[in-house]
Amino acid sequence: MNLSKWFQFIKPNFKFYQDGFFEFPFVANTPELFIESTIKSPGSKHFASEQLVRRNNPFIKGTMRYRKIDDGLWLTITDIEFKHDSVIKSVYAPDVPSDHYSITFSVFESEVKLNNMFINKMPFQNKFWAFKKPGVDVGACFYKGSKCLFYIYYVSPSWIQDHIPLDQLDRNIPFKKFLDSDKGFISYQDIVPNAEELSQDILETFKIFNSDVLNKTILKSQSLSLLTSFFKHVFLDNRTNDYQGKGSVDYKKIAKCELLITTNLSKPFIGIDALSEKLRISKSKLKTDFKSVYGSSILQYNIDKRMELALQMLKNTNMQIKQIALAVGYDSPGKFSAAFRRKHEKLPSELRPESTIQ
Repeated sequence: MNLSKWFQFIKPNFKFYQDGFFEFPFVANTPELFIESTIKSPGSKHFASEQLVRRNNPFIKGTMRYRKIDDGLWLTITDIEFKHDSVIKSVYAPDVPSDHYSITFSVFESEVKLNNMFINKMPFQNKFWAFKKPGVDVGACFYKGSKCLFYIYYVSPSWIQDHIPLDQLDRNIPFKKFLDSDKGFISYQDIVPNAEELSQDILETFKIFNSDVLNKTILKSQSLSLLTSFFKHVFLDNRTNDYQGKGSVDYKKIAKCELLITTNLSKPFIGIDALSEKLRISKSKLKTDFKSVYGSSILQYNIDKRMELALQMLKNTNMQIKQIALAVGYDSPGKFSAAFRRKHEKLPSELRPESTIQ
């Protein structure tokens, strides 16, 4: 039986198949249990000497690297491609304490289709950060063809206390209010400007594991630099209470909402009423859940993604600025330039590389 026939056969009977998504749990009590659950998952091959797991099954393909960097500090780097629409969700073993925070930097890559005469599709990249308290249920949706890179730090309370004493924060800082609340999860869009460069350096250090006597020292230094930059920018964030508690977010519907936005960037925004109706979720819950997952309102997220796509077009195509404006849904070049400047702090003409100027 080939894969397509096998898939059609198990689809109605697969117990984790719900609402068009395959659901896969991972054990999240401790970093050791998470790594062990990945090693034992179907289609996984463990290379212990390299601290590397390769995965290839009918649903996902990729690698996971893991390292204990310090007492109370672990890092896993997962590079994965989804073969089917999937939900990854945390579960907890009842007899094992959950004693680590997690700090995640994620890079999602996909193609955005543009229904216009200038270009059919563009590669598109989203970057997110998330901070999760111990024992909190979270989940994420991924569509077929999505390619994702996850840097997940598992941090014990004692390690944070020794390196980043959060208890000394001003109680009026929003992140401090989050820590003191009963909420368990908060996320941000690309809040650390140099995160991708720092994380790429960390990945390269992972790849030369044990070939350099200073490898562990270098990795610890790089990780401290990335985490310090994260906390520095988080402490400056002035958001209000848009974080969420355990089990309160409908992740699948929020992922579908995000997809409806990013696959229609060349069209006028359909509006929150239409999104609410399509997703069969109340407007208030949709807005609250979306902001908790993506760190901004639906309206602002829509504008931000259009401007991020416009920046990629400026850098990677020879399209005129007025054509780019039309491609991301703006009939007026003036309104487009104003929105672009609010996002990127410069006009489109100021950020266009000389090599693309005709």
